[in-house]
Amino acid sequence: MKVFNIVGARPQIIKASGISRAIRNNFRDSLEEIIIHTGQHYDHGLSNVFFDELEMPHPAYNLKVGSGSHARQTAKMMTGIEELLNKEKPEVIIVYGDTNSTIAAALVASKLHFPVVHIEAGLRSFNKSMPEEINRIATDHMSTLLFSPTITGFKNLINEGFRPENSPPYTIDNPKIYHSGDIMYDNALFFGNLVREKNGLLEKYGVESNEFVLATIHRPSNTDDPVNLQAVFSSLMKISGEKEMPVVLPLHPRTKAKLEKSLPKKFLKEIENDKNLKIIPPASFLEFILLEKNAKLIITDSGGVQKESHFFEKPCIILREETEWTELVQNGTSYLADSDTNEIIKAFEKFTNGNTFKFPKFYGDGKAAEFICNELISNFNT
Repeated sequence: MKVFNIVGARPQIIKASGISRAIRNNFRDSLEEIIIHTGQHYDHGLSNVFFDELEMPHPAYNLKVGSGSHARQTAKMMTGIEELLNKEKPEVIIVYGDTNSTIAAALVASKLHFPVVHIEAGLRSFNKSMPEEINRIATDHMSTLLFSPTITGFKNLINEGFRPENSPPYTIDNPKIYHSGDIMYDNALFFGNLVREKNGLLEKYGVESNEFVLATIHRPSNTDDPVNLQAVFSSLMKISGEKEMPVVLPLHPRTKAKLEKSLPKKFLKEIENDKNLKIIPPASFLEFILLEKNAKLIITDSGGVQKESHFFEKPCIILREETEWTELVQNGTSYLADSDTNEIIKAFEKFTNGNTFKFPKFYGDGKAAEFICNELISNFNT
């Protein structure tokens, strides 16, 4: 059975590696995977090298759409995906998460009557000003099989009218919803056991295990607003300086460009002179897992990194107004601070004052990819 595995951004490549690994190890005789890369992330360090590191097949096709407005980027993707669907005629397409690649593939496939499988279905921030929220909702309502990583996401789908009692055959008008567990938890368990080979990384950056903060910043709400961007970096420097806690920040290319363009030169000099704020190049996936496993806590605006903080039992400060991973905030191990310096420092003090936190198994048993592949075969293999 021919399956399109569609990715466009670094987190999607990582998620797709779980499906690729399951096919390679257990479903090679049943599923033929064709990886389509839209080229939404076009930086080599955030894209191509991941296929090698994650031991994935390289994409059969790369649309190389690059950056652009939402409309232009999505339109280019749709045009390229339409041509490939008509050429290859897969039985099913798999999309992940909430990016422009996700919505573009779902729109084209559903209109050409190819069944869509949405991994990470049902997630909601309940803020439709976020482009990702629009992408999530629309993709869910164009899908035939919807795999939610959490019971919260599963309940969100029911609240929107999806019926768990639907019977096969499943179609876009008669979809099937699942609480499948999280494919990223599969990956965390698998790759978490491989990072011992990179133990020299902490020494390279001059930090010790459980004695540093790991930070990531890339969302437009933080990078495109100079006030927010400066507030976030002021917070990181308060932590690295006043709180004497080293901060390791793998710098996203987008954030680097915005820093140099938007912030005052005097402030940039302060960042440069802060030796406890360790700005490093983008980390590979395995390097980043090593940093996550060894950090004391994590500060991020990334949805994926929020979850990974939970996988590795690290408190997380979220640089956003809301999150689709609401169970983490409700659990008390993640804190919504947005770009508010006072809130960021308040959360830092909460998470470093000796409190004990619990990290329930919200995200399944680490076998979501196998479950998803079995369901593909059961429902689409003719």
